[in-house]
Amino acid sequence: MKIQILTIFPELCRAVCETSILGRACRNGAVEIEALDLRQWATDKHRTTDDEPYGGGPGMVMKIAPIHAALNDLRREGTRVALMSPQGARFDQRMAERLAAMEHLVLVCGHYEGVDQRVADHLVDEEISIGDYVLTNGALAACVVTDAVVRLLPDVLGDAGSAVEESFSTGLLDYPHYTRPETFEGWRVPEVLLSGNHAAIARWRREEAMRLTAARRPDLLGASVEPKAHQKG
Repeated sequence: MKIQILTIFPELCRAVCETSILGRACRNGAVEIEALDLRQWATDKHRTTDDEPYGGGPGMVMKIAPIHAALNDLRREGTRVALMSPQGARFDQRMAERLAAMEHLVLVCGHYEGVDQRVADHLVDEEISIGDYVLTNGALAACVVTDAVVRLLPDVLGDAGSAVEESFSTGLLDYPHYTRPETFEGWRVPEVLLSGNHAAIARWRREEAMRLTAARRPDLLGASVEPKAHQKG
């Protein structure tokens, strides 16, 4: 898979994508991630990517021309282009799974007051929002989407089951996790996790996931699904 992030702050994205799991995935060849400076497609001597809004008002608006030129160069057969936008569909695990199946994903990042509406109307395949809040720039949101997508790709996580069993992958919040020591400050690990009874452990984890979801995110219960079978490799 190839992911290209189109932004005026490519250095921000590179800092994220070159570290931890994302960096390792790139070095191992599981994914290719590029952070591209939108300014290289601006044609005036100052490499301008924004201008004052028609009709007046505060802030600046991202211009359509540099984005149009960039997408003309980047788009190929099978490319999916998404605009990071507060007006977009809410990003969730199901969307991450869908995007992870793409061969080539281009994420267009807005900045300033917004992006010329003609970009959303004519140049992209979809708009994505990572939540109901305002960020300094769309590059931050693009990094979130990239991380969520890349961890779903084959051979990215050390255990193939990790992505399957995490919060939201089953439609539920994740069950509690524990590690050594068995007792700390009088707080003990649940006995069932020490029992070696894998059926009982699986049942406990499912019940705990249901309990936590009901208490903290009851809206998710109607959408929960059983986890897919997997093999460790």
